Amino acid sequence: MKEKESTDVTRYVGKDVERELWARAAGRCQFSDCNKILFLSPVTKERVNIAEKAHIYSFSKKGPRGWGALVDKTNVNNISNLLLVCHDCHKTIDQDKNGDKYSASLLQQWKMDHENRVAIVTGIHPSKKSQVITYESNIAEQFPKISSDLAVQAMFPHRYPISEYPISLSMLCTHEDNSQEFWKTESQHLIREFRRRIEPEIISKRIEHFSVFGFAPMPLLILLGSLFTDKTPLDTYQLLKEPVGWNWQEYEDGFDFVIHEPEDKSKEPVLIVAVSDQILKNRVIDVLGENVSIWEITVPKHFLGNDNIRSKTHLELWRKRLRELMALIRKEHHGISYLHIFPCMAVSCSIELGRIRNPKIDPYWIVYDYNTKTDNKFNKALVIGENNAE
Repeated sequence: MKEKESTDVTRYVGKDVERELWARAAGRCQFSDCNKILFLSPVTKERVNIAEKAHIYSFSKKGPRGWGALVDKTNVNNISNLLLVCHDCHKTIDQDKNGDKYSASLLQQWKMDHENRVAIVTGIHPSKKSQVITYESNIAEQFPKISSDLAVQAMFPHRYPISEYPISLSMLCTHEDNSQEFWKTESQHLIREFRRRIEPEIISKRIEHFSVFGFAPMPLLILLGSLFTDKTPLDTYQLLKEPVGWNWQEYEDGFDFVIHEPEDKSKEPVLIVAVSDQILKNRVIDVLGENVSIWEITVPKHFLGNDNIRSKTHLELWRKRLRELMALIRKEHHGISYLHIFPCMAVSCSIELGRIRNPKIDPYWIVYDYNTKTDNKFNKALVIGENNAE
């Protein structure tokens, strides 16, 4: 005799179950890698309910995934058998008529992964909240774009974002980065946006911690760091090439920064920052002439590279060595008005270099940029501390 399906169970999901389902999902689609917010229109951002309740084991015994491990149909609307999804993902799941691609076990794993992630994130102590800041600018002919999703992933589990939306300080500048118009336009915009959007939050203490993700020419990142200063609690992140992303890796033993002092310290002070690659001293002399005392901070040659800042410990060492270096320069060149800086370093190092500048005791910084598109030489880009950052 053909088995009959029970007809005394409807698709109706009780309010208690629905409320728990929304809470477990944090109002987001549980389909893997979708994560869409289900209480806002993706177009108008109006408050709407676009959620649907998908059955892991099908409501119908003849459905794509059948009843499987369910004892009987009375369990079909239990919280353990429901996913909160958007319409498109619900349609995608149910179009797999045989349940081969989206099996019940796969959907159960997605549900568990999503709910575990929500539990971890919401379990972080409120003191760990941080405002995400992104800053991008033209680099040669490229305009990099920072993925806010990858940025947020790098913060967990030590920090979590205050808001779903980062504060972006970026602009799309039409000038090329080998022109003075570019440096003037970008720096003025950065200072203006910082003072309008960040500074009031720091002063009022409405935001107590920041997480900064930058990808821009080094002089602009140094300027950004100088605007924050080291008095503002923040974490600076580094985009890694291998593995790709903003997540910090393990510290490599033996890594450190090396300070080279000039033999003659009676001339105009210059600082070479050679962390990613070497900078030949004759490139500095070509710009400033012979009357210079060249200081250098670098790494051992076997550590040179454009992917060598990989750990938070690297940045801790960097700040320590920079403070030692700046104290030496101030001692040996007391009363100087300017310090010339020729940089070649990672973005995180650039931001942290700006942060350690003390506007009360440090001279103005003249920061140079090396451009291969025009004359293959260093050119003056920005003056930090003179009518801008202070």
